[in-house]
Amino acid sequence: MQYKNAKEVLPPSLLEEMQKYIQGDLIYIPKVKKRAAWGEVNGSRALIAERNEKIFQLYNQGKSMDELEREFHLSIDSIRKIIYKMRKYNA
Repeated sequence: MQYKNAKEVLPPSLLEEMQKYIQGDLIYIPKVKKRAAWGEVNGSRALIAERNEKIFQLYNQGKSMDELEREFHLSIDSIRKIIYKMRKYNA
């Protein structure tokens, strides 16, 4: 991060407004760039959503939670949560 003199980079009206709040101190102005949510960049979020949809479809086709547990290597509690969550969104 490089130090910049506000006089050189800000319009005079904005500089005057800022001087009402802070004078002679350093201030950090964060970037506007929004941070990506978990799994958006590497595709994990999409893969899990796809897996959950498949679990829900198989359950609706008659597969038991025990069968889904073995097939997807998840606990019964995880399978149950996925099914209940998908039921709520698809209702």
